[in-house]
Amino acid sequence: MSIRVMLVDDNADTRSGFAMMLTAEPGITVVAEAADGRQAIDVAAAAEPDVILMDVRMPDMDGIEATRQITAENETPRVLILTTYDLDEYAFDGLAAGASGFLLKDATPDQLAAAIRAVHDGDAVVTPRITRRMLEKAKWPVRPETAISDDFDALTTREREIARAITEGLTNAEIAERFVLTEGTVKTHINRILRKLDARDRVDIVIRGHRAGFAP
Repeated sequence: MSIRVMLVDDNADTRSGFAMMLTAEPGITVVAEAADGRQAIDVAAAAEPDVILMDVRMPDMDGIEATRQITAENETPRVLILTTYDLDEYAFDGLAAGASGFLLKDATPDQLAAAIRAVHDGDAVVTPRITRRMLEKAKWPVRPETAISDDFDALTTREREIARAITEGLTNAEIAERFVLTEGTVKTHINRILRKLDARDRVDIVIRGHRAGFAP
């Protein structure tokens, strides 16, 4: 089935440009648009998209607050922050609000389509650059080592190792190289970690891992 995508941006030309770009992508259909965050909440409820491309700077309600309210209602749709500005606070605030990724508007059609497919499949589009800077700057309380079991007791030794690697900001390819595994095996482990932790996505693992003391 086609991935149902919703575009949220206060610039109509920008929405039209992305709509045309995505129309050429197999398996992706643009089903709705909204011009600001408040409108996005209502349109998303009616259109039931799988993935929302969400701008940040918009009138009436910004994309961060809209993301927070939309993701608080349900596990779907997934939100991909799409902005012109490569600012840490946009990435951090968007991910903390429940977004599954952060992408700049100058992304190529292939990059945009790959990001949409990734978040739709339950992964998170978080580059190591953003992950590492997020861990460096975020002020989450770190629990003592003895409290790690609170969240991670259900994991096997290998799954805990991979959860730690995700928290460090490693990509699937880097994790596969570290533990001499195939990327397919890494993905299988990550899916099991998500299920056992009842985590929303990779970002959730990073946040929980940091709080558990997994960050280097």
